[in-house]
Amino acid sequence: MTELAQPGADYSIVETEEPEVLSRNLFAAGQLLAGATAFFFLSFLFAYFYLRSLNNAGLWKPKHVDASVTWGTIVMACIVASAMLLRFGRIDHAAGRREAFRLKALVALLLGLAALVLQVLAWHEASFGPTDGGFASVYFGWTAFLFLFVFCTLFWLETVLATSWRYRNDPMGAAVVAPGHASGDPSRTAHDIRNPVELNRASLGALSFYWTFLAGIAVLTWIVLYLI
Repeated sequence: MTELAQPGADYSIVETEEPEVLSRNLFAAGQLLAGATAFFFLSFLFAYFYLRSLNNAGLWKPKHVDASVTWGTIVMACIVASAMLLRFGRIDHAAGRREAFRLKALVALLLGLAALVLQVLAWHEASFGPTDGGFASVYFGWTAFLFLFVFCTLFWLETVLATSWRYRNDPMGAAVVAPGHASGDPSRTAHDIRNPVELNRASLGALSFYWTFLAGIAVLTWIVLYLI
């Protein structure tokens, strides 16, 4: 095994892996990430109903603590619209309509960013703080972490969109990607996999699945924090 780490080693023995292998791994990773996210937000769901049932000293939700349904609805709608638009973009990508995909992905990215900006405005306009009772604590904690998860997912979306744009002149990618590009090892004389850019399709599939799942979390957040 040490010969693989030596300068000038014959890297051909570990190169040209079929992209389908890592594609399956990427999609499985997206499913695992969705599972971990579900358990993470389950803690806020439990805190909401537990603290609400206790209502110690009647301070679960004082009269002045009232989250704006309007702000919450707009934020949720932007996230859901972004996720649905990306799913339609994925269909375009699979059909070879890359320009249509890039347009939908760009709009999805802008909608997601709009949701983040609107959430900040909702916090600013709130008439209460995180220390004003149990509901206020759950509200700010839940929405803050949802903000973080959405931000990270949008960064993922940006990388997929940027990759698609970078190799827009060669849909297959094989002719324009330098050897070692996928591995980050300039010493390699060929790619790790047969077509590294093709993994963008798998990354998009995992992203679309996870973004839709996170949109579902946003809908649950809206129902619990603003409607119940």
